[in-house]
Amino acid sequence: MDVKVNDSCIGCGACESICAEVFEVADCAKVKASAAGHEDAVKEAADACPVGAIEIA
Repeated sequence: MDVKVNDSCIGCGACESICAEVFEVADCAKVKASAAGHEDAVKEAADACPVGAIEIA
């Protein structure tokens, strides 16, 4: 699973609160670690993103 956060991120922190193992938010979110082993939580974070900034391939 390849995960990235695009430029539409508003830094709300939803992704980090759902999956802090993969996402980190300062001014905007970034992927800090591999999604391996956290696929379900990454998908949940992507679904929870209010602006659809998390892209999964």
